[in-house]
Amino acid sequence: MLMVPERPPDNAPKTFRLSKSKYLSGLQCQKRIYLEIHEPELAAERDEAMQALLDRGTELGELARQRFLGGVLVEADYRHRTEALQRTQDLLRDPTVPAIFEGAFEFDQVLVRVDILERAGVTDDGTATWRLIEVKSSTKVKAVHLNDLSVQAYVLTGAGIVLSGAYILHINTQYIYKGGEYDLLQLFALQDLTAVAIARRADVQARLPEMRTTLALPSPPEIEPDGHCHTPYECPFWDHCTKDKPVRWIYYLPGGDRAIQQLARKGIQTIDEIPAGVKLSPAQHRVKNNVEWIGPGLKAVLQTARYPVHHLDFETFMVGLPKFPMTRPYEPIPMQWSNHIQTMDGEVDHHEYLCMDLKDPREELALALLQSVGQEGSICVYSPYERSILERLGHALPSLRRELQGLITRLWDLFSVIRDHYYHPDFQGSFSIKSVLPAVVPSLGYQDLDIQEGEMAVLHYCQMVFMETDWVEKVRIREALLRYCERDTLGMLELRKALGEKTARRY
Repeated sequence: MLMVPERPPDNAPKTFRLSKSKYLSGLQCQKRIYLEIHEPELAAERDEAMQALLDRGTELGELARQRFLGGVLVEADYRHRTEALQRTQDLLRDPTVPAIFEGAFEFDQVLVRVDILERAGVTDDGTATWRLIEVKSSTKVKAVHLNDLSVQAYVLTGAGIVLSGAYILHINTQYIYKGGEYDLLQLFALQDLTAVAIARRADVQARLPEMRTTLALPSPPEIEPDGHCHTPYECPFWDHCTKDKPVRWIYYLPGGDRAIQQLARKGIQTIDEIPAGVKLSPAQHRVKNNVEWIGPGLKAVLQTARYPVHHLDFETFMVGLPKFPMTRPYEPIPMQWSNHIQTMDGEVDHHEYLCMDLKDPREELALALLQSVGQEGSICVYSPYERSILERLGHALPSLRRELQGLITRLWDLFSVIRDHYYHPDFQGSFSIKSVLPAVVPSLGYQDLDIQEGEMAVLHYCQMVFMETDWVEKVRIREALLRYCERDTLGMLELRKALGEKTARRY
């Protein structure tokens, strides 16, 4: 059993009431929790992709409740704290209630809402015991989940709840959807983390006074932004905390956080201040030199592409709840591709595919692709992702496996060509095509598109296919998706041409 922790001393700072999310923010960064409490208007606005992620978690949480028949939801929201606390107490006292969803509990001025509190049994003296179950949309238990579970266990036991266990309920990627209703016992995996919750109870109790001391300060603590701003979550105050950083800030140097932090501890604030004797990777050297660099092998490697050169890009979607039979949670399902084809004489043709119907698109997509790329020529891609998609398609479509494997042998990776043989100062240390394309081909970028990055493409595709959307909106989304995928492949073609022209001028 989890024992009730001792109440903190009376002289501990208790000015600020916290929530579970605020506690987790404080673990990530003391400055973040300060700004969330005192200056929340400085946070970046939540974008569509983040909202979609939160909505996905809500959907999975609601589905998980169906595993606990007879459970009762505490409907009072976060703006009605008193009502939620009272309703939870009423349900705790009702022995006919087998589980409570979104129960509200408060202890040590920390308020938590518990995804699922399941009645487990009774002690020898007749006291009810409960299982704490936190639902996550992830595929495994992460470090932040342990902190999440621990603060809930601390509050619950402090509030007088006798816990028999603490668990994380997460998505099981080994589950194969057979169609029809989801098998909830297979879709979710339950992991017992009671021992961790017990072990971290004292840590929670120690951390809370530290956070409240920080919150009582007249101004935010001086904490330099670095890798911790992105782990375990993207901090919404990143733009605020970095607004005065120089263009050549040391954080923009590519490479691991540890190496950058070592330089920062030596007082090095910009990339230009790095001493000559510091060991840097080739990519870091190019960023430090800050000049256009054309490697001596660029011309030769560009000439290895065989005509007709195909430029291929896939778009895929991954959802926690499988949409098609014989697929798994978060399995990447390709629904779109674009192919720009350049012949030896410079002629360019464009083929594309986008599934707009509520069906498994993979076989139709693969057949259309095989026809488009034919039997000849290199298939230019940007990153290893297209290879992984072709491999997955071959596994899912045994009758096409040999033909798809043949495509893999023709792949030609433009990303590695640029990474190893070319650099432009406007890359600013990034080799993403979103950084590379406008630097090398200024007339092309993504800012003129309605969809400008992959997460938004997935979001809009799911809206178009899986939600009720009127036909006019479907047409608008279709056009935006086609133009986005087309830009990637046209961008690869133009990058190859521009790099070829650079080597011609040089040699």
